Amino acid sequence: MDATTPGLLARDVLDRADLRRALEEHDFAAAFSLIKKWGGLSQNRMAAACQLTPGKVSTIMNGTSRVTSVEVIRRISDGLGIPGHLVGLAPRPWESVNVAPDEPQTPGPHARQRVTDAVPWRPDTTTGMAADLTRSDLVMDRRAATRALAGAAVTGAPLLDALDGWRTPAATDDRARRPGRLGAREVEELESTARAFRKWGRTGGGGLRRKAVAGQLAEVTTALDEHQAPAIERRLYRVMAELAGTAASMAWDVGQQRRAQDYYGLALRAAHAGADTRFGANVLAGMARQMLYNDRPHDALELIRLAQDGARRAVGPRLRAMLHTREAWALARMDRPSGFRRATGQAADALSDAGRPDSEPYWIGYFDDAELAGVTGGRLLDMARSDPRTYADQAADHIRAALDRRGPEAGRGHALDWIGLAECAFLIGDISSAADYSCRAVEVASDLLSGRVRAQLAQLYPYMVGDGVPSAVAEVRASIRTLLTA
Repeated sequence: MDATTPGLLARDVLDRADLRRALEEHDFAAAFSLIKKWGGLSQNRMAAACQLTPGKVSTIMNGTSRVTSVEVIRRISDGLGIPGHLVGLAPRPWESVNVAPDEPQTPGPHARQRVTDAVPWRPDTTTGMAADLTRSDLVMDRRAATRALAGAAVTGAPLLDALDGWRTPAATDDRARRPGRLGAREVEELESTARAFRKWGRTGGGGLRRKAVAGQLAEVTTALDEHQAPAIERRLYRVMAELAGTAASMAWDVGQQRRAQDYYGLALRAAHAGADTRFGANVLAGMARQMLYNDRPHDALELIRLAQDGARRAVGPRLRAMLHTREAWALARMDRPSGFRRATGQAADALSDAGRPDSEPYWIGYFDDAELAGVTGGRLLDMARSDPRTYADQAADHIRAALDRRGPEAGRGHALDWIGLAECAFLIGDISSAADYSCRAVEVASDLLSGRVRAQLAQLYPYMVGDGVPSAVAEVRASIRTLLTA
């Protein structure tokens, strides 16, 4: 087989649940074995199609070599005609070729068997994404979850290109569907459940809570596969968006970056289908925050600009203030202090116009003066790590203001405040206060199921090692070690 000829897979092979699960979990040993068995491709043909050596394919299949390179995953996707979303990539260029859903396909090495829409976004693609993600989440065991931790988030142009549909009205959903019978009461119950799950998401991301969110999302997906009344359908898509956003936050909190990005993408598409531009902007802000934690401030800034442009007329003062703080975060990471101060000032100005929390959607009601103080203190702390004399005291003042205004009900935010204040104290050399703040941080973190909080707590540990540390510091160091290894 010529090395430039893709060894594309037939539709029925790509539709196999076991193959899709293996691809989503980056278990290429299992995926290649299934492709060999059901797709009729030899190891040599797979190697040629994916621009790999036969020896490399052999080591992947026998488990002695794992595929972790994004470039190799791209070759596999393009060579075998595997849609990008199945392997954690943005849609591949060849996927934008439009093929009618009922158009007959002729199996063969040159036929593109599966395509996804580019622009405009199609509602049936959104529900298909939801079905794939929830099915994978509900069957994921501990071993699969461990593999998912290794998945890297897509960054740069591929990510931004995949979001172009946000700017364009949704396509008409003209697929044939059986009539649905959901009424306003059932949708209200789903909306109430989504709100409760969102509160869960502020405390952590693992265990049965994640399964519960995925299960509820699967139920909403099933309802959207039926033809509902237009107003009911719009509300269902908004519920899907909120549930997917919660699932994204939970996945990210336990370190599953790629899965989190998949859920964020679904949340954005669902918000778009539900004509909820405000929640869509909130989703883009979440994606930007993920990029910032992965040290991709330029990508984050592009995502915030996309959010601000796409929902400029719809956002209220709280949401506008939150978007400005994400912009400030990106600018701080890019070492642009004047831009950081400008964006932070715009956030404060916007928040001063905010009315009661219930005057805007419930999911942005958390963003108040305490949240602004906390996030501003956190960004000043980022800059204080390289210039403590200039920024450490300022960061501590803002974080103290946040702690004065909010308590444990803030979940992760409350824990991160104590961790940040402890680090500020270490940076200015106030070891006694640092030990006290660290002890409080451990107490709060022990009541949360948050991997993100534990990751931040681990950043205090280097300040506590070395010769001559006070006994109080040694004690809190032991408690941090105990918590992190539990």
